[in-house]
Amino acid sequence: MTVRAILIRHGELFDPSARGQQDILMISGKIAAIGPALEIPGWAEGTVIEASGKMVCPGFVDQHVHIAGGGGEGGPMFRTPEISLSQLTEAGITTVVGVLGTDGTTRSVQSLLAKSRALSAMGVSAWIYTGAYQVPTRTITGSARDDIILIDKVLGIGEIAISDHRGSQAGDEALAALASEARVGGLLAGKAGVLHLHVGDSPQGLSILFRLMEHYDVPLATFVPTHLNRRRRLLEDGVRWGKMGGYCDLTTGIFPDAHDPGAVRASQAAQDLEQAGVPWDRISFSSDAQGSIPVFDPGGRLAGMDVGSAATLFEEAAALHDLTGWSWEKCLRPITSTPADILGIGQAGRLAAGGPADCVVLNAGKIDTVIAQGRVMVESGTALVRGMFESGPAHAH
Repeated sequence: MTVRAILIRHGELFDPSARGQQDILMISGKIAAIGPALEIPGWAEGTVIEASGKMVCPGFVDQHVHIAGGGGEGGPMFRTPEISLSQLTEAGITTVVGVLGTDGTTRSVQSLLAKSRALSAMGVSAWIYTGAYQVPTRTITGSARDDIILIDKVLGIGEIAISDHRGSQAGDEALAALASEARVGGLLAGKAGVLHLHVGDSPQGLSILFRLMEHYDVPLATFVPTHLNRRRRLLEDGVRWGKMGGYCDLTTGIFPDAHDPGAVRASQAAQDLEQAGVPWDRISFSSDAQGSIPVFDPGGRLAGMDVGSAATLFEEAAALHDLTGWSWEKCLRPITSTPADILGIGQAGRLAAGGPADCVVLNAGKIDTVIAQGRVMVESGTALVRGMFESGPAHAH
């Protein structure tokens, strides 16, 4: 049996901490060694990638992607398509977590699970949350706790909508009970057991979470609110939440524009949170890729629709570097080690011997090469490997 190896030579390594020039040897989907002057063993069939003058960093972790499609606000014609393998890999994403969203009727957690298994078979690491916007939420087994315990791909519950007219307007007790299901399910399964929360445009913001912290015994880290950069007033709630020790997830697909002038782009929001005193390891990015981006008029009627892009994840990390002049080490953490820690999958989002052979080679701040599970998926910014029904040079199998 042929043993396959990849040697990346002379790259500037960020694991995501800056480690200087190092070689990385990958064998059979794992990192075998990191250090100077490495060689491919004689018993392995290898590929050498010359990375002199380039950066080598962990594959990106995106904890909020509508992998099986989303949307539907406005009618069935607005259902967004499933994500393709190359949309993820060309964006440098090697670990992804799938969500449902508004539609838990024509979309199902079962189809989300199937899509995650398909993506995993095609070469990236894919997980899901059980649930949809509503409470009581959608599940596979009939119990969110049981889904977490019994189904390997389920990391937690989400995305549950709060402060949004499309949610179930769940009260404190109902949300606390759901958080407890996530927490206990995670404990019994050895998983993070997070409750991933879509936060909408209501002026209530994170008020329900502040009340839960006062009156219920659920750990702060159970709750992961996202879209906190959709409004400046919500970001101010995020400052308070983050200074309490809570996670603040920013959506890279949110930008201020003519329809949404109150939004704050993720790169700016991250800077604002950090300067307000939120610990950097509590700030993460996610793309909301393939999610619908509806625009509602003052009467609540749909006025327009767009679709989220996976490419924004790294684009906003790079924009953060350009905007602030902060080190790449700092700017990469919200899309590598921090979301991996939130999700309890600590080997993802890092480069270390024995860990997964997932990495991105950056050339002049652009994605050049992407390796997932020890396979070169993207070269010179273009996918070499495509999903089963994508057009292109090669299909994953």
